[in-house]
Amino acid sequence: MPVIPKVRAGLDAGGTTLKVLGRAGVIRPRNPLALAKAARALRSWGVGPAGGFTAAALLDPHRTAIIDELGSLTYDEVHRRSNALARALADLGVSAGDGVAVMCRNHRGFVDVSIATAKLGADILYLNTAFAGPQLVDVIEREKPRVVVHDQEFTDLLAGADVAERVLAWVDHPTDGATIESLIESRPDDDLEPAGRNGRIVILTSGTTGTPKGAPRSEAGVEAAVSLLSRMPLHYGWRTHIAAPLFHTWGFAHLALAMLLGSTMVLRRRFDPEACLSVIESERCDSVVVIPVMLQRIMALPEEKLAGHDLSHVQVVASSGSALPGDLALEWMDQFGDHLYNMYGSTEVAYASIATPEDLRAAPAAAGKPPYATIVKILDPEGRELPPGETGRIFVGNGLLFEGYTGGGHKEVVDGLMSTGDVGRFDEDGRLHVEGRDDEMIVSGGENVFPKEVEDTLMRHPAVVEVAAVGVDDADFGKRLRAYVVVTGSVSEDELKGHVKDNLARFKVPREIVFIEELPRNATGKVLKRDLSAD
Repeated sequence: MPVIPKVRAGLDAGGTTLKVLGRAGVIRPRNPLALAKAARALRSWGVGPAGGFTAAALLDPHRTAIIDELGSLTYDEVHRRSNALARALADLGVSAGDGVAVMCRNHRGFVDVSIATAKLGADILYLNTAFAGPQLVDVIEREKPRVVVHDQEFTDLLAGADVAERVLAWVDHPTDGATIESLIESRPDDDLEPAGRNGRIVILTSGTTGTPKGAPRSEAGVEAAVSLLSRMPLHYGWRTHIAAPLFHTWGFAHLALAMLLGSTMVLRRRFDPEACLSVIESERCDSVVVIPVMLQRIMALPEEKLAGHDLSHVQVVASSGSALPGDLALEWMDQFGDHLYNMYGSTEVAYASIATPEDLRAAPAAAGKPPYATIVKILDPEGRELPPGETGRIFVGNGLLFEGYTGGGHKEVVDGLMSTGDVGRFDEDGRLHVEGRDDEMIVSGGENVFPKEVEDTLMRHPAVVEVAAVGVDDADFGKRLRAYVVVTGSVSEDELKGHVKDNLARFKVPREIVFIEELPRNATGKVLKRDLSAD
């Protein structure tokens, strides 16, 4: 595995850190005794879920930590529940260095098992709730967790997995098996002794181009939080609806931020566009964490439903996971206000750039600018940095680069910067534009074509709801572009081709446009292009 130095781009001996944390309300008057206890907890347990949530419970024990479909829990209750569950997991054979796999939707059980596992010094493996049975079996065989904790609805999917112990999280029907609640109720909830090892977080890649890989990383420090907060004005004590899946890098990032920001995490197991608006409104959420397809589906609601919800109290809508297609950013902000922030990154590099509302107004498809203590460079095939305006491979340096895939292998690293697997360019104002995956570019008749540019153009047609473009083999041109579209109303293939021709070069017009009912997506909203290209 290549050695990747910690990147400290423009660090200023704490000045920016203090300014950002002060603005976010993290630095605030505190009880000195509680502060001392919280500091000891962080030294003993680390800055991951074990230490972070223990410290939060010491600083604000009565603050509401979670609101889900079962009710609410304070930070002290979350701390004590995780103590009891950690003891139960230890009785099932989990010890420092072991793995615990988690396949849960967004609810308290996900948080319980994450903290409990960390308190044992064990590694947490987050399983995608949209995986098929064979994928799950393959991942579990490769990672070999000691225990799998899963919602009852996934029992059949996990039936073929070889695992020593199973625990149910969310239960829909009575069961005689072990559940999180039964284990918590049967064990003491007083404080534990530190395990002597800080567990790792293993998040799986999306699997859009093959078998999902495990991408582990060590605990994030304050630097990572400061980077995000430097361009995304989240604040201490906010009520945050985390609609993005918690097992996804973006959802988990806001679970981790809650430890620092004392957030009240509003969770729902399933996303429904109108129900999401209702939850944001009824719970008076200050911030919302989403993936772009959620914004798309909300904006596809009838105008009367959109107008029927008051989101004027929302100050940040934090989006990540894929590019914002077409003019979605403008459509959202015109409807609900200029509070949309879009973070570009990957499972491997975590974060690379953040687009603010001002960025998105100026360039709706832009990925924004690198946050504090982050380096982003555009490199040519020989590893040389390219000037603004020229397209090349995107490389990133920050404090959260992953450590190499659990099954072996790594992303390419050049001078301490890691490849995201995407290509893009910087514009004259310093904004990053992501033009697509480096393996998605096709050469058609000698011309380079990136599907994303064509997708964004088609999305701007009023009849197009969703679109994905892929390269397919062509006897004459080597490759040709085929676009799959979901539309509303009546529109012809020729009309859509004409729309592309009116806005882009002729060689970028798809040779075929296929009308389908729905694009295949995974649980984080990414289009499964391999399913389309195999069509």
